[in-house]
Amino acid sequence: MQPNLYPEIYALGKANESFAVCTVVGAAGSSPRHAGAKMVVRPNGSIIGTIGGGEMEHRVIKSALGCLETGKATLLEYHLNDLEKGDPGVCGGQVTIFIEPNLPAPKLIVLGAGHVGKALAKLAKWLGFWVAISDDRADLCTPDLVPDADAHIVCPMTDLPNHINLDKQSYLLLTTRGVKIDIPGLPALLESQAGFIGVIGSKKRWITTRNELVSRGISDNLISKVRSPIGINIHAETPEEIALSIMAEVLIFKNSTQGELMDINSKLGK
Repeated sequence: MQPNLYPEIYALGKANESFAVCTVVGAAGSSPRHAGAKMVVRPNGSIIGTIGGGEMEHRVIKSALGCLETGKATLLEYHLNDLEKGDPGVCGGQVTIFIEPNLPAPKLIVLGAGHVGKALAKLAKWLGFWVAISDDRADLCTPDLVPDADAHIVCPMTDLPNHINLDKQSYLLLTTRGVKIDIPGLPALLESQAGFIGVIGSKKRWITTRNELVSRGISDNLISKVRSPIGINIHAETPEEIALSIMAEVLIFKNSTQGELMDINSKLGK
């Protein structure tokens, strides 16, 4: 009897991971698994459970990875009769499999649990992001002080990639205490697959950070991944206004837009 995969599915969902659930929804004749059998496929091709093994399972895994790319579910039907006709088996049965991709919310990781970091966590969560907050100060990075975060990661910035998967759907926002934190911490983040890296602060702060990274041998190609100073210029002053400014730039990047004004009078020059 196949182990219950629902706890594994729940854990992956809670961790905001991508995965596809492959379920046998129909089986006739001699088939490797009966209706209800499930298999979970991760983006790296690893699986939990089985729907029968062999060539059929191999094809399903490949299709599941495709579903994770497109975000669309699909229904597959296999006849297990004749290898020469391209069937994935010869046991004589017929199997129908439904593949349902689970695509998580984009991950937004705030580095720095100060006033702006807390405001960012709150706004990003409201905007539909899965939010993690990280700081090397354990007394600030807590569920009580940052209740809007889904995860609280206490570690130096250099160790962050060891605690959370940083993929192309990851948005990193550095709201740290200054260059003494950013300079040693950024190289590990630049080597990750994170799709967006923003650093708060003045132009002078970023120039200082950039020059030091260059002196440490970090390539221009990696450094160019950073957007700094982060945020849209709305003359923000409070932590909440700064968070709004930053999230506006994040959404412009996420939605592949230019952030134009919609006011028709402004376009008419009135």
